Amino acid sequence: MQKEEILSAYNFRHACKEFDPDRKITDEDFAFLLETARLSPSSYGFEPWKIAVLQDPVIREKLRPYSWGAQKQLPTASHFVLFLARTRDALMPGSEHIRHMVEDVQKLPPEAVENKKRVYRKFLESDFELLDTDRAVWDWAGKQAYIALGNMMTAAALIGIDSCPIEGFEHEPVERILREEGIADGEQLRLVCMVGFGFRVREPRPKTRQSIEEIVTWR
Repeated sequence: MQKEEILSAYNFRHACKEFDPDRKITDEDFAFLLETARLSPSSYGFEPWKIAVLQDPVIREKLRPYSWGAQKQLPTASHFVLFLARTRDALMPGSEHIRHMVEDVQKLPPEAVENKKRVYRKFLESDFELLDTDRAVWDWAGKQAYIALGNMMTAAALIGIDSCPIEGFEHEPVERILREEGIADGEQLRLVCMVGFGFRVREPRPKTRQSIEEIVTWR
């Protein structure tokens, strides 16, 4: 029964293009969704993301002209979330964020801190070659943020809440607004994705996916 319920939630979930503006997610349910994001895994456990919950209708309206993929979601979502990922400078082995994670959060002893930083530096420099461009580390951090995003949307579907992940926006003007509003500085944190949460106003089309044989290879 548990497996059936989980698959039912995956079938329930769809990219909701418009929410019912009169229905709001309870504080308890949204706190639960945020907790599923907080508990999500990340590479090295460095949690290279930050989540901004955008409830101010004035700021939402400022974003609309530059968010072509969120025209109906921005004004109707019960909760509108911005996923921010840390930049290269914020994720270098000697950065304040990495120090905070290994010392304050993970509480590693000094020798373990140095070893982890050494392994992490090798990962950045040669294993994944992420230091060739300024954007590469931020893109990698964005991949980590998408794990939390996916977990949050699945958890929402499990309790009957709709969602819609959104990449349809003009990055430069949206980030300018976020800087002006003190949401993201553009130097340590940059926007990677938006997502709206709420309740559908109409039923979606049947879900379409490739067959399992088309996407899975066994050897």
